[in-house]
Amino acid sequence: MRKKIVAGNWKMNKTYQEAISLINEIINATEKLDIKSEENKLIIIAPPFPYLQKAVEMTAKTLSIKIAAQNCHSEEQGAYTGEIAANALQSLGVAYVIIGHSERRTYFNESNEFLAKKVNVALQNKLTPIFCCGELLLHRQENTHFDIIKKQLHESIFHLSKDDFRKIIIAYEPVWAIGTGVTATSEQAQEMHAYIRNLIKDAYSNEIADNTPILYGGSCNSKNAKELFANIDVDGGLIGGASLKSEDFINIVNSY
Repeated sequence: MRKKIVAGNWKMNKTYQEAISLINEIINATEKLDIKSEENKLIIIAPPFPYLQKAVEMTAKTLSIKIAAQNCHSEEQGAYTGEIAANALQSLGVAYVIIGHSERRTYFNESNEFLAKKVNVALQNKLTPIFCCGELLLHRQENTHFDIIKKQLHESIFHLSKDDFRKIIIAYEPVWAIGTGVTATSEQAQEMHAYIRNLIKDAYSNEIADNTPILYGGSCNSKNAKELFANIDVDGGLIGGASLKSEDFINIVNSY
């Protein structure tokens, strides 16, 4: 049975003091939830880099909350000023890393091939990649959105062995719905998630496809999460703006 996952990507938001307060609020709220372990429902928090160590320390005793980084570099080490290595993240106790977010693809020109290197180095350092894929509005309008997703997956993660692919979490994020207030309809989300799962079946096996979590990311909030999560192939959400307020975030977690 696939895990139900809600991941909060804070992006470039919150001061240190605000981050500590928000993490405490999430911890206190989750203690009241019926979450027996990370096996049935998992909460992932991805704060900015400077707060990762403190976030790991604060959530160390919780069963259901894990910490993710928002990015890592494709190289193990070297003269890459301002970048962060996967082994540095792993040494802090970070468990997950977001790779291929549309903002990284757009603002930093990250290619599918470059993202494949990031996935490799993350796995080599025992980090679980949350791999993002998604199409632009233009692709939707031109009816090439399925082709775009297929290309992203084939060039960035379908080179992995079966054992390594089992460690991957996929997040589908229609770029036209990120931060716009526009959300893919429940039908559109299910259609793409089912398509992605079928691609995994073709590349690997039914068993691997059935056990790969696929999250929805694209203006998911406490008002639409329940409908989105009701779809058979939607296993949770990669949440942006709605993860910055504990009440909104926990309401999304409770949408299952």
